[in-house]
Amino acid sequence: MPKARQQANNLSGTPDEVEAAFYEALQSADIERLMVCWGDDDEVVCIHPGGPRVVGIAAIRAAFDAIFGHEGSIHVSPESIRRVDTSTSAVHSVLERIDVMTSEGPATAYVLATNVFHKTPQGWRLIVHHASPASQDEVQEINQFVQVLH
Repeated sequence: MPKARQQANNLSGTPDEVEAAFYEALQSADIERLMVCWGDDDEVVCIHPGGPRVVGIAAIRAAFDAIFGHEGSIHVSPESIRRVDTSTSAVHSVLERIDVMTSEGPATAYVLATNVFHKTPQGWRLIVHHASPASQDEVQEINQFVQVLH
């Protein structure tokens, strides 16, 4: 069985598993693992901070190929995730911590991302990733949020 197909079969469990695989693939700059997370519909959408809307699986792959080719792996960690899950769709609001090297040394940036998942015949898949820069106020507010389970 091809590696990508085997990885896809391992992602059928939950939106959380797909999301974890997505961030792991970013950390390792593994385009094959990253693309397994995405739905195969031509209407999937990805918006990087300050970037244009990228539509379609081929265009999303090309965008990440360019990022990985230029920057290598992306040191991004999901810090805080708020979830709205149903039986066939899930929307996760994520505070991403991105560690970068600048000319002045290491720096940290925060991004607010919305990840939308849909349950397909192949299992859960990412269909939208929309990321925008987070303000310092948003970062503090999210970090102060205490989740209460009822």
